[in-house]
Amino acid sequence: MHFRARSVRSHTMPYLHPMTAPRTAEARPTRHLTVAALIALVVVYLAVIQGIGWLMSRGLDAQYAAPTTIDELWRGMTFSIALSVVLVYAVVVYLRWWRPVWVDDRPVQRWLIVVPILMLVSILVVTDYSGLAAHGIAFTALLLLTCLLVGLGEETMFRGIAVTCFRTNNFSEGKVALWSTVIFGVAHASNIIAEGPKAFIQVVATIIAGYFFYIVRRRTRGLLVPVILHGLWDFSLISGQTTPGESHPIAVLAIVTMVVLAIILVIRRHHIEPADRAAVDGTPAVD
Repeated sequence: MHFRARSVRSHTMPYLHPMTAPRTAEARPTRHLTVAALIALVVVYLAVIQGIGWLMSRGLDAQYAAPTTIDELWRGMTFSIALSVVLVYAVVVYLRWWRPVWVDDRPVQRWLIVVPILMLVSILVVTDYSGLAAHGIAFTALLLLTCLLVGLGEETMFRGIAVTCFRTNNFSEGKVALWSTVIFGVAHASNIIAEGPKAFIQVVATIIAGYFFYIVRRRTRGLLVPVILHGLWDFSLISGQTTPGESHPIAVLAIVTMVVLAIILVIRRHHIEPADRAAVDGTPAVD
């Protein structure tokens, strides 16, 4: 990978919140990440998850993202995902990107709070509480921890590092949204190792979900809410796949939620950026 020292601040847009503006006088210079280096990092990130996951789960008769025992869960998911989180935060530390990764100074219009609200409603309804109760508290707690690690790793990688990378390489905000979500979706094509051709359907769904998380990052002014929401979203979906031979039809509500949100965002795509943003820095609506 190619890294070279350069300040992120020199390329950020001047739309800064007074409470979160960086202390430029005392801050150490950040390092610059090229787009090519970002792609290489994503490849390494996926190699850790898929490669270590494959090695750890050899001999297990388990479907992808459908653990039925604690052994299947930690060997097939938890261990490799935890290592991927270590990787992404080693990169954040090296780049000195704590603030641009965790704080977002580019808000969107207030009505977009509907995105995390509808996703949270879906999570509460879709979660298979009876199935989790049958597995016990230890399994449920480990599954929740694992899913939160997924949220932490993926949001840091794609809504943190990737978004910051595209911004510091002078991409317009519309292209930041586009390419960070496309890379997020395409990265899930690596699941073809475990899922086969069905992984390509997941790619499309993940691109859409990735844009939702991007909006949530900007609406909540940081990465914390997307991390938690992402983890709980995965938790609700996986909870319905932990009991062999049993279906969980209410999970279709997650698909309905995504479709409804996608339609709303398409219809109101010219009402995403703040009304005063164009006047301040010429940023167009994300479309």
